[in-house]
Amino acid sequence: MARISGVDLPKHKRVEIGLTYIYGIGRSMSKSILSKLNINPDTKVDQLSETEINSIRQIINTEYKVEGELRTDISMNIKRLMDLGCYRGLRHRKSLPVRGQRTKTNSRTRKGPKRSTVKKKAVTKKK
Repeated sequence: MARISGVDLPKHKRVEIGLTYIYGIGRSMSKSILSKLNINPDTKVDQLSETEINSIRQIINTEYKVEGELRTDISMNIKRLMDLGCYRGLRHRKSLPVRGQRTKTNSRTRKGPKRSTVKKKAVTKKK
């Protein structure tokens, strides 16, 4: 079993796809890693030798920010924006969309499920 950056790669998938299970590595980055090491992207993860796994692990650890380090970096950037009080930081603080999307009808992913408003009935006085 290949374990890179604390993530178990799926055995029966191609290496190119298996590397994308690591947070911070997408298809293009996995292709570039494999081309640097001259590893065929069509080989399955369980067919990799120990030397190939170690070389992949070494390149990822030295050249890229992945997993915990990347997550803390992103959260610190968001915290910095919130501390500055800039527009993007305020949007993060209010849990609203940050990048200019409309909020009147959409943005349910960011705002959460719709809250229903309860209207009170008007009380009429009898004479």
